[in-house]
Amino acid sequence: MDEDTPRTDGGTERADGESTEDVALDPWGSASVGDYADLFAEFGIEAFDDVADDVVDHHYLMRRGVIFGHREYDAVAEAMANGEPFAALSGFMPTGDPHIGHKLVFDELIWHQERGGDVFGLIADLEAHSARGMSWDEIDEHARSYLLSLLALGFDPEDGELYRQSDNREVQDLGFELGSKANFSEFEAIYGFDGETNISHMQSVVTQTADILYPQLVDEPKPTVIPVGPDQDPHVRLTRDLATRLRYFKVTEAFASFEADEEVHQIIADAYDDLKEEAEKRDVDMIRCGWAAQYIDGGMDSVTWDINEFPDKDTVLAGTKPDPERDAINNLRNAVKEPLRPRVRFLDRNATDEAFEALIEAIDGEKRVFEGHVDAFEMTREEAESLAREVEIDHNGFGFRQPSSIYHRFMTGLTGGKMSSSIPASHISLLDDPEDGYDKVRSATTGGRDTAEEQRELGGEADECPVYELYAYLLAGDDDGLAAEVYSECVNGERLCGGCKEQAAELMREFLEDHQEKREEAEELLEDLDIDLDSDRRGTGGEH
Repeated sequence: MDEDTPRTDGGTERADGESTEDVALDPWGSASVGDYADLFAEFGIEAFDDVADDVVDHHYLMRRGVIFGHREYDAVAEAMANGEPFAALSGFMPTGDPHIGHKLVFDELIWHQERGGDVFGLIADLEAHSARGMSWDEIDEHARSYLLSLLALGFDPEDGELYRQSDNREVQDLGFELGSKANFSEFEAIYGFDGETNISHMQSVVTQTADILYPQLVDEPKPTVIPVGPDQDPHVRLTRDLATRLRYFKVTEAFASFEADEEVHQIIADAYDDLKEEAEKRDVDMIRCGWAAQYIDGGMDSVTWDINEFPDKDTVLAGTKPDPERDAINNLRNAVKEPLRPRVRFLDRNATDEAFEALIEAIDGEKRVFEGHVDAFEMTREEAESLAREVEIDHNGFGFRQPSSIYHRFMTGLTGGKMSSSIPASHISLLDDPEDGYDKVRSATTGGRDTAEEQRELGGEADECPVYELYAYLLAGDDDGLAAEVYSECVNGERLCGGCKEQAAELMREFLEDHQEKREEAEELLEDLDIDLDSDRRGTGGEH
């Protein structure tokens, strides 16, 4: 990406590496993050910059650092670059009018659709009813509004799918299956649920995991990205776990008949590489587990290279290696004379007897069959993953891939602090009268200095300015030149806040006028869609 493009990176990198505050991601709570860097260490979200080079023709939100993090997006980027199937999905909880913060997700879905993805937009009406206590009449009204804005911004319903959770039987059936792999203690740890949480709220969470996997029910399992704010990451993490638990087979790499965790496996792999090089010099054609135990414990000089000179299994070797090296040594010593050979392993997780037998039959080349797993010696990990998924699908399994995700920054409220739907002055609704949108921008807080003289001398603080965010996130659109100009003139003291807000206010008015005209044009398109926006459901909702 262009290094000269101004980026909204405040908070992603800290020189001291220390956290500024505790991080809690609550899908139904505060939509703010104090320090985005904490998300990398705390929850395993990866920096988007790490995968940016794999993406062709970046969206401007990627170029400007608004999209800051991801989980396994490289799989989606690779499929996109190679013209292979991939999908994108995101959901919208209809609890109010769509606003400019929601537009980030709308745009990300449309961008993926324009690049050949199967794209899904869903109305999370079950969540709105159970978690927010919305009535069905309110949900119907807001759902219609969300869909109109999505269509007005360019979503192609003929090339994608829009649906309501409550009307999608496939999603609800899948949610039932996924629920069999989850438990309350997990929900308690991830979401903070307790004895006061209503059951429908919990059920809506399982439904959302089914939503996230739903694109893989259409045609075939494929790389799928979920564009969201970081507050929705708990749903992504849970879904990735459940998708794995539902699989028939787990594919791992191994060197002997025993199973080892990732850290122990790497220690053994390193030992194997070193021993293989030495074995070739000694014209030894088969490395033994016992020799690897000797090597890890005492180095190459301690290896006897004699198959008859292994210590007894209950003999303590001389070294004092800590875990996990001690675990590696113990596992290898228990295997003793067994050959140490790289192989891929298929572990039976949920397979039927018929599926397990079919897998054994389908593995070409040398293989060893054990109770509960099969080792294949002539396959790559990638080939094994593909075969396991193929057999699973052929035997009525799902074969899900773990979903990917990308994360965008929250927009700062126009009045400072977080943007909140409950504070009208802090956000701009896509339904706001264009003149009201103009006035809100004109009244917005800025990152400017106290006086014009100070602004010219010291420059403005664009990275702390809600108005500059409007340019970067929305108003500049795909025009990096405009975003760069605003940023440069601000920080160099050439741009004063009054003129900057006037320009932004005019652009906001133009955007709202144009968007609302396109919403009117989308009315006919919405009427033709097979989606019920006049629900006859009854109920009082969940939490109030």
